Amino acid sequence: MAVINIDINCDVGEGLQNESALMPYISSCNIACGGHAGDLETMKRVILLAQGNQVKIGAHPGYPDRENFGRKVLDITNQELKDSIKDQLAVFAAAVKQQNAQMHHMKPHGALYNLIADEEDMAHVFLDAVEGYRETPIYLPYLSKIHKAALKRGFRFYLEAFADRNYDANLKLVSRSLDHALIQEPKKVLLHVLTIIQKEEVSTIGNIIRSIKADTICVHGDTPSALKILMYLSKELPKHQVLVSK
Repeated sequence: MAVINIDINCDVGEGLQNESALMPYISSCNIACGGHAGDLETMKRVILLAQGNQVKIGAHPGYPDRENFGRKVLDITNQELKDSIKDQLAVFAAAVKQQNAQMHHMKPHGALYNLIADEEDMAHVFLDAVEGYRETPIYLPYLSKIHKAALKRGFRFYLEAFADRNYDANLKLVSRSLDHALIQEPKKVLLHVLTIIQKEEVSTIGNIIRSIKADTICVHGDTPSALKILMYLSKELPKHQVLVSK
């Protein structure tokens, strides 16, 4: 079996103070930009940690909603959303520059990620907001509205799948309000990830098999067993000819 190289990403800078533990086991990170979480000092601290661990640095903008951790669609205008995303990215880009680092990618957070995956008009709102960073790839889900819009408009991107989340038959993430949304047992996560990487398939809720493609695999930094999952993947993936590409 040929060796497969895969990126493992993690959402960080969200107030959990677990970045030092996670960084050795990932190859890219998505740092909160002050919308749903984070501030300038946190951004600079996590950027420094990423540099020290040879981890690629990404911006993680979301709805400006700390109360709901960016996991609720806000009743704001499209212009207000665009302005917020632009402001978050400007702060993050300045922090990256101050640390003599480079922004490798962007990844929308939470409700924003799900919204632009499902709604074409909102996908274009997001792309309009990040137009100034057109050369910076976006992490986005396979066959989503944002995937198709990015293709049409010539934006760069990497396709993303989730190690610690279950999918429904429409390739949408199972809602966090449901008990079976998360996959937390490391052995189950490994099987889930290997199926995605090696077979380009995912077994959805109801045992329906769907095609999927991924260049990068996410483990959420706030998943309770995130560190156990990452340590286990780091040990087990090479046994299956899958290498994490730093």
